[in-house]
Amino acid sequence: MASTRQIGAVGRWRGKEADVSDAELTVEVTGPVATVVMHNPARRNAMTAAMWRQLPELLDRLEPDADVRALVLTGAGDAFCAGADLGDLAELLDAGDASIAVAAEERLARFAKPTIAAIRGACVGGGAQLAVACDLRIAADDARFGVPPARLGLVYPAPTTRRLARLVGPSAAKHLLFTAELIDAERALRIGLVDEVLPPDRLAARVDELTATIAQRSPLSIAAAKEIIDERAEPARIAWWHRKVATTGEAREGVAAIAERRQPRFAWQPPTGD
Repeated sequence: MASTRQIGAVGRWRGKEADVSDAELTVEVTGPVATVVMHNPARRNAMTAAMWRQLPELLDRLEPDADVRALVLTGAGDAFCAGADLGDLAELLDAGDASIAVAAEERLARFAKPTIAAIRGACVGGGAQLAVACDLRIAADDARFGVPPARLGLVYPAPTTRRLARLVGPSAAKHLLFTAELIDAERALRIGLVDEVLPPDRLAARVDELTATIAQRSPLSIAAAKEIIDERAEPARIAWWHRKVATTGEAREGVAAIAERRQPRFAWQPPTGD
């Protein structure tokens, strides 16, 4: 059975007490998968200012962990995240695109390992912002999605707007932003906002299956693909990735595993701070 580690207000990180002031974001690491849980049940897991600040700190801790091969972001209970806590709205508005919410979103998007949003119930505003920053989105059929700035008289952050448009296309992004309407999981699947839709009782098992598959694949191949798809790899960086294939032994291990009819044992990890 895979070992489990927890990070939170009363959790621990490799035997040391976690320096976490807000217990509403927790992390559990089981085997190769880290699961970040947004927990604010009275407000359908809305993100408080403390939670927005905490997320990049948790990601900074998880990224260099060699045991972590994938990260799942989800909400406690039957909701993913209903957005930013309105009690902290003034702070977010004053900062504009430099807000703590955008900083958290950008850090999540830059996380070097695969990220998956496991979505039930409300995925609205800041919740959609975080889901779109993940690499993949797996939704239960009770999920509902919305981008509500036009209902509140707000301007959605430019990085968030562009990321949404790249994912679903300009027309679908405009529809979500212009109308502020909630859409169901099936429509979200049709426009490319989510990758799969399942009954709620199958969501966890499917996410477990998907992360287990990813954990067996080459971290080098995945990290390179993520940078290239996200348009963060210049030609020199792409050449660096190809050199890594030749020097790390990842490809030799992959080929040997096929010949020997076994699972590959990919060992490469990105250098810390790379």
